[in-house]
Amino acid sequence: MEEIVIFHTNDLHSHLENWPKIRRYLIGQKEEYKKLGKTVLAVDLGDFVDRWHPLTEATDGQANIELMNEIGYDAATIGNNEGVGNSKEQLNHLYDHRNFDVLLGNLFDLENGQAPDWVRAYKIIETTEKTKIGLIALTAPFPLTYNPNGWDIRSTKEMLPQLIREIQPQCDILVLMSHLGIDEDIKIANEFPEINVLLGSHTHHLFKHGEKINGTQLSAAGKFGYYIGEVHLTIDNGKIVRSEAKAVSTAELPTLSTDQSEIEDYTGVGHQLLKAKKIAAIPHSLLVDLNAEHPLIVTTLKALKEKGQTDVAILNNGLFLSDIPKGIVDADQLHETLPHPMHLIRVTLSGAELIRMVKEMEKNRHYLRKFPITGMGFRGKVFGELYYDGLKYDKQKRQVLWQNQPIDLERKYTFTTVDHFMFIPFFPTIELAGEVDFIFPEFIRTVLANYLNEHYPIL
Repeated sequence: MEEIVIFHTNDLHSHLENWPKIRRYLIGQKEEYKKLGKTVLAVDLGDFVDRWHPLTEATDGQANIELMNEIGYDAATIGNNEGVGNSKEQLNHLYDHRNFDVLLGNLFDLENGQAPDWVRAYKIIETTEKTKIGLIALTAPFPLTYNPNGWDIRSTKEMLPQLIREIQPQCDILVLMSHLGIDEDIKIANEFPEINVLLGSHTHHLFKHGEKINGTQLSAAGKFGYYIGEVHLTIDNGKIVRSEAKAVSTAELPTLSTDQSEIEDYTGVGHQLLKAKKIAAIPHSLLVDLNAEHPLIVTTLKALKEKGQTDVAILNNGLFLSDIPKGIVDADQLHETLPHPMHLIRVTLSGAELIRMVKEMEKNRHYLRKFPITGMGFRGKVFGELYYDGLKYDKQKRQVLWQNQPIDLERKYTFTTVDHFMFIPFFPTIELAGEVDFIFPEFIRTVLANYLNEHYPIL
């Protein structure tokens, strides 16, 4: 009988407050199990990197990879935060200094159709007992956001069968590292019994004691490093005779006196690096308060119009988390006020559909003002007030005006906003009727930074 243990982390999202415990547990347990003669693997399932954290933002995720190197992972894959939260160039260099393999079977360069040179389609690890463990990985396919960033992201249906055909004859045990989400994982477990172990992530689901579907052992460890996934396999002559999985709670792991200072250092160094990046010199403060003389949202709307090359822009002021005082503006201030991983979109609608969209916005305006919203890249507390630049709605006449002119129902109108508006359910006309162009690779804070740099340069 042979014992194999597979550890996995997933969806850490740069929540480094749990990292000291995770590192200690993984390094310590790997050592313990190896002493007992067990084969031990450790993998990460993606979304380890998230640019909301100042250290991640300041280092383009390189600091996260340094932390991953401490573990001695056997393999990692990417989540959408790595795949879409970085420009193509940033992603192509994210893993330059890694000490582990990056596995991914469904990402290709849009220009040449080839997989990037930093990924492998699979990895086979042979144990001392000659059992061959095959590792494959897939990430959530979002063509809408991968394609404008220069990537061809392919579906599970297209890629998984051929991956299995290629790898299964070469291994005894097949493990899928999935950043696809719980629904897709369940479907895969039912359709592909060839997969022996399925490690799940992306939808932040948690299987405290694992799950078994159609003979496949599933494991999932939630989000933010709250849990560490652990799968135990008993092997006899290359076949699994017993399997179990659990999620280890990091809250229940011992805390050391040095943990807090380490966590604070990650944040402190990040802020320090961002503060060193000077952007502009503004003559007056830009404030979150909509009634201020110079509201931050007004300047940001101008930045959106300029970047999108449109006459109209639309935003919600819940995006803005802090004021920018007059004087020298640095990257840290912009990251603090706009931590969202949001890109801009340019939306084209017919006049009739534009009126419909504005009416959706006006109908939801009061409800959204104090509406707490999470997900879809939103990092604030409430949605807040909707604000138009170049567009007006006359409540009395129930009339929409574009550049102070009535709307022509047949004409096409194009405005700039954030991709968040396409993904939330409150303004369905954008997704259902709009011609949408994603503007890559800048986040909204970078667009604002470039605008301030151009209009208020440091002399």
